Amino acid sequence: MLIPRLTEPRTILSTPDEVRIAATTVAASAQRTLTLLTHSLESEVYEYPPFIDAVKRLVLGPRFAKVRVLVLNPARIMYSRHEFIAIARKLTSYIEIRNALSPFRENPCSYMIADDQATLYRLQGTRWDGICELRNPGVARLYLEHFDTGWSQCATPRTQALSG
Repeated sequence: MLIPRLTEPRTILSTPDEVRIAATTVAASAQRTLTLLTHSLESEVYEYPPFIDAVKRLVLGPRFAKVRVLVLNPARIMYSRHEFIAIARKLTSYIEIRNALSPFRENPCSYMIADDQATLYRLQGTRWDGICELRNPGVARLYLEHFDTGWSQCATPRTQALSG
């Protein structure tokens, strides 16, 4: 089966299908890290079989790849069976999911970053409108800095003590 992929360096998105294709393209482009800030791991995007396959290829490939996920609204997914979470439970050394804390949890946006190059950004995580940039390191670094702020706030006291 041929999986559609984005080829333009910048693509404007407005539908669930476009976001699904962009997420799969960004995930497939990752070589070392995939970083996600999401409200609820929207099943329309994150349970899409080609996306799941791209994540599996990343973390099970020859390199030591890592996927970090920061969930802004974990209550939505806590009791549901979710394919991405099932994979994360099996591959805990490679996929780490954390729940965001307040006030970081109030972020309206949602994004995904592959390495320090490709991004998928949605200004409102509750809407499908967004932009995908496949080769823009400056934008990727900006979102990574934002993500790292929320990620470090979620660290356990022991993890903070080890890194400081």
